[in-house]
Amino acid sequence: MKTYSNSTEVDYIVIGSGAAGGIMAKQLSVAGFSVIVLEQGSWGKYGKEHEYSKDEWLTRNPTDEDRLMSDPSQQRNTFRPNDKVKAVAGNHSYGCVVGGGTVTYGGSMWRHLPWEFNEATHDPTIPSGTSMADWPITYEELAPYYTQAEWEMGISGQRSDSPFVAPMAKDYPVPPVPLKSSGALFKTAARKLGLTVVPGPLAIITKPYMGRAACVNCGMCSGFGCQVRARSSSAVTVLPIAEKTGRCEIRVKSYVREITVDAAGRVTGVVYFDAQKREVRQKAKAVILSANASESPRLLLMSKSARFPDGLANSSGMVGRNVMFGNTVSVGALFEHPLNEYKGVISGAGIVDYVPSDPKRGFYGGGRMTARGYLTPFELGLEGLSPDAPRWGAGYKKALREEANHRMTITSFVTQLPQESNRVDLDPEVKDAWGLPAMRITSSAHADDKKNMEFFRQKSIEILNAAGATKVWAPPVNEARGGAHNRGTCRMGNDPKTSVVDKWHKAHDVPNLYIVDGSNLVTGGRNHPTMTIEALAFRAAEHLVRNSKEGTRSKNA
Repeated sequence: MKTYSNSTEVDYIVIGSGAAGGIMAKQLSVAGFSVIVLEQGSWGKYGKEHEYSKDEWLTRNPTDEDRLMSDPSQQRNTFRPNDKVKAVAGNHSYGCVVGGGTVTYGGSMWRHLPWEFNEATHDPTIPSGTSMADWPITYEELAPYYTQAEWEMGISGQRSDSPFVAPMAKDYPVPPVPLKSSGALFKTAARKLGLTVVPGPLAIITKPYMGRAACVNCGMCSGFGCQVRARSSSAVTVLPIAEKTGRCEIRVKSYVREITVDAAGRVTGVVYFDAQKREVRQKAKAVILSANASESPRLLLMSKSARFPDGLANSSGMVGRNVMFGNTVSVGALFEHPLNEYKGVISGAGIVDYVPSDPKRGFYGGGRMTARGYLTPFELGLEGLSPDAPRWGAGYKKALREEANHRMTITSFVTQLPQESNRVDLDPEVKDAWGLPAMRITSSAHADDKKNMEFFRQKSIEILNAAGATKVWAPPVNEARGGAHNRGTCRMGNDPKTSVVDKWHKAHDVPNLYIVDGSNLVTGGRNHPTMTIEALAFRAAEHLVRNSKEGTRSKNA
């Protein structure tokens, strides 16, 4: 792998190696630019061969080299429901390894629907008390980049003509995952209730593709790295290509504390801590911030200077505002016959009829319902049994035997309305393990979000009963306090007073700073942001490469 000295001014520093950062690094290095990727995590236990561990105990008690997710005891964060109460210790975590969250996620890769890009004007029933706004781009503008992401990353699925699924001009590159028992039960219920079941698009390949092996249905899926490289993470798709160009260096265990600027307000590089917590300065002509929608605003707010006293790129005061973590609702059930759900991927078929909002429901909101049965042995034993099952002794063992292969879950991924009061900022008292201000999350669900979650809770009960469940349990709904689907904190827009970046991801305040990750999403969609993040990254990279090369040509003319 190429290495650069700290004194060398590279063309681009990319902060973060996940869904967006990996794509930006690959596209820029392939185009001929020098690139350094700074990743605060490591390569994972087995290094760059990506032979990730399937040891459940190790996953729950990882060493630094084994760790795939951030450590709340190191990357500390706090939480409060509103600014009238003191924040307490939080448990927000995110992908912290080369490839970021794409290494461990379940792989759901739904596109936003066309009307979700102008939702604020599309639906007159959006309630007051939200910061809903239209995107500065349309679905038609982004559609070619959705296709590019699906084919370059490797997405499995089946094109659908349902009005509840985004239209596609091209099929997915590989077929969908096989229908599991939970999907078959979905279809049983759907026939009775008149609902639409579709295969879920996944970043998991079902046949060999671009030199990678197909899914072997090992069952140890979400939360684990894929040892056969079937999950289409940045670590096994775009980043190896970037490295092979000889122009991209990936520096692991690099914890960025500041993006530096000169007196004119232009980015000059970054300051980060290396694995030994030594401070390192790296120069660059431009910086691309792709650290995820919680860490990106935190870093901007930490990057204060005389020129930017309220944080970098924050003249609008919008950095960190409108955070959306995505609400979920899970309802479990037992069935008479074995389901064998422990095999295969976690995310199966989807019911999509409730994706749009419906005024008849009496609130604004929608979502997708997915059939899930997968629980690892530890998950089942520690928290997966039905609520009234014994938790000790012979009764506990009997419940494990009876429930382990007979359970299914419906997990609904539903809308979360953006609110300016929901935000990420810096805790004034708590520090992380590097002595930097901890991330503070302030978030409360809108009243319509709560009604929406309860709607999906009741629908899940109805569907499971229609599918023939012998027992159903539905815990009370809970608001999100963090999570992998974080987005919205550096929204894109045409007006510098109400957004942080323009439609091409360039910071309004800083000419050579680009923010490309889930923070740019104006609205949350139906709670699956990765496909849209990757499409936006391909679009941003194309624009950046074209403009950079045109600028070079004009200088040489």
